[in-house]
Amino acid sequence: LFDVGVAGPIAGFLVLVPALFVALKLSTITVDPGDSAGLIFLGEPLLMRAATWMVFGTLPEGQALNMHPMLFATWFGMLATALNLLPFGQLDGGHLSYATIGRWSTPLSLATVLFAVVMTFHSLSWLVMTLMMVLMLVVFGPRHPQVGHEYEPLGRGRNAVAVLALIILIICFTPAPIELIRPK
Repeated sequence: LFDVGVAGPIAGFLVLVPALFVALKLSTITVDPGDSAGLIFLGEPLLMRAATWMVFGTLPEGQALNMHPMLFATWFGMLATALNLLPFGQLDGGHLSYATIGRWSTPLSLATVLFAVVMTFHSLSWLVMTLMMVLMLVVFGPRHPQVGHEYEPLGRGRNAVAVLALIILIICFTPAPIELIRPK
């Protein structure tokens, strides 16, 4: 269960990071249009902020990053990776939490749903994910299905990989993924 849950996010992340740097090289710096134009603001995960700083340094006041389409694809990949690694139910993060902490994954799963509900009040872009999680909670229940040999310890290597998956979740997460900025 652990190996299946972690394989996809790590494989995607290993492709995403080099693609992020290539996409940043294809992007340009432009004049910041400010709030006067109607824009879609994409939240910046920590990984994207760090990579942008490494490629462009600190952007001068009044300047903004004009994203190449490939950069948008990597941003979306970070969003999908972070959402998939949330420790909830049948998401990969739910499999990982069940494989690492067993029955304690049920309260963590419920806390994740509560977190998503709270985040919806912070940013409406959480609404669809929150509704999907609540629906999954109602249909499948809060407990992860049992697996064979569930009490077998993971071992140091897999525990280290679990920490790596948590780090990937943190650096790919953004609290407000998409915000609409209306013209003033």
